[in-house]
Amino acid sequence: MSKESAIADASSPSSSTTTDQTASQSGMVKNLAIAASLAIGLGSWFYTAIQPPKPSLCGSEGGPPVTASRIRLRDGRHLAYEEKGVPKDKARFKIIFCHSFSGTRLDGIRAFSETMEELGVYLVSYDRAGYGESDPNPRRSLRSDASDIEELADALELGSRFFLISLSIGGCSAWACIKYIPERLAGVALLTPVINYRWPGFPKNLFQEAYKQQHVGDQWTLRISYYAPWLLYWWMGKSWLPTSTVAKGTTYLPNRRDAEYREFAISNGIREERRKLATQQGVQESYYRDLMVMFGKWEFDPMDLQKPPFPVHLWQGDEDGVVPVSLQRYICQRLSWIQYHELPMTGHYLSAVPGFGDTVLKTLLTESSF
Repeated sequence: MSKESAIADASSPSSSTTTDQTASQSGMVKNLAIAASLAIGLGSWFYTAIQPPKPSLCGSEGGPPVTASRIRLRDGRHLAYEEKGVPKDKARFKIIFCHSFSGTRLDGIRAFSETMEELGVYLVSYDRAGYGESDPNPRRSLRSDASDIEELADALELGSRFFLISLSIGGCSAWACIKYIPERLAGVALLTPVINYRWPGFPKNLFQEAYKQQHVGDQWTLRISYYAPWLLYWWMGKSWLPTSTVAKGTTYLPNRRDAEYREFAISNGIREERRKLATQQGVQESYYRDLMVMFGKWEFDPMDLQKPPFPVHLWQGDEDGVVPVSLQRYICQRLSWIQYHELPMTGHYLSAVPGFGDTVLKTLLTESSF
């Protein structure tokens, strides 16, 4: 055998091994490229899937018409409102009303007109950002809620101080006003204000007990609103996932009057009409934005608030199926300056209680030094 042949024979195994390694590496690179492409494709699909549609703004092409009175805010958004009671220039008391989840500017305290005239009440209800005919605010926060209310008061020339009444989830706006614009308030009434279970002031055992009593769909909605608000629109749209019973109108209501009131609203189409009006610009910027602000990460803990220079009243039913009375009691124990009114054998829908609106107005206004 020649020297050249020996060298070639000796080098053949090494050359074969090198070729195999090269082929293996090439295959691995291809597999990684395929996996990366699939991951990018799936990620792109999922990102697209979870994006909510753009809101259909009132007054825009193809959007709902503008039928309400509106003011223009400093940031360019519009805020729709509805006036009730005596003429503003003859009013002794001027009140702004913050509606509930699924509510609009057409809601109010439901007091008798005779009572409002006797007391001299002018009341303005407004569509909170994204509801009804008020423009959405994708950057909505507790501070922006307070700013909207202050700008509304200034635009309507309600004076240096005014009263505020909130219902249910509208309570987040009332807490924000107590925090950020206390110098503008003459008095506040919180009616069954919704609670954020993650307010730091709650003892862990107390809020966990109340939290576990909620329906599993409501628990998951609260988790998503807090930890992954960007996922909320997609999550709430899937029937096979546990979602909010409050949004669906299926919450268990232990109070008989509440259950009858809801059944009446459903059977007569009232609930559906309210839903359509509230969400006509899109459910994302009304219902879901509300959930994100209410149950997201708060800028402050209401239980850390100092006593304000005006009266604060809070009404709560002891058979409320939406807001745990145990947590409401704890808040009012911590904030001893709140005048707490617990109504026996009463649920969440306080507007269904005969004469309740009159009681709120008389309590809030006649005991005020304003």
